[in-house]
Amino acid sequence: MDNKNQRNSQLIVAEADILPDIFSKVIEVKKLIAQKGEKSSASACRRVGISRSAFYKYKNSVFPYEELITRRIVSIYLLLSDSPGVLSSVLAFLHSHDTNILTVNQSIPSDGAAAVNISLRMSAASQHELDWLYSITELNGVLEVKILSAE
Repeated sequence: MDNKNQRNSQLIVAEADILPDIFSKVIEVKKLIAQKGEKSSASACRRVGISRSAFYKYKNSVFPYEELITRRIVSIYLLLSDSPGVLSSVLAFLHSHDTNILTVNQSIPSDGAAAVNISLRMSAASQHELDWLYSITELNGVLEVKILSAE
């Protein structure tokens, strides 16, 4: 049954060097567009050397492995004392553990403390054990840490 509307999806992992160049070029175009390296898909396609039709044919089916499979998003809640540099030390700690901070939402401090929610993307190296996140409480001014979700 080869009905395009009822397509069964199956993921396959393969080394990029054995695949046709078009797949790597589609990923490159997507990256150029996402990082504002080009203003349109047409200019990004011209820069990379593929047709727009080829890009649109594969853009929703081709992803870099580390982006799709080996990384996950974690949301954490922290209660921080209202002191200079506390949030900065938390962000530096997360950076030192090879995470990419996606969002930071901090409430206005009340009674000397502020609630902070941070979403971060963990690398393959940092995601195996989440226990290291609790060691944030050892930083000066960190009163509480909770892992809210891990995808």
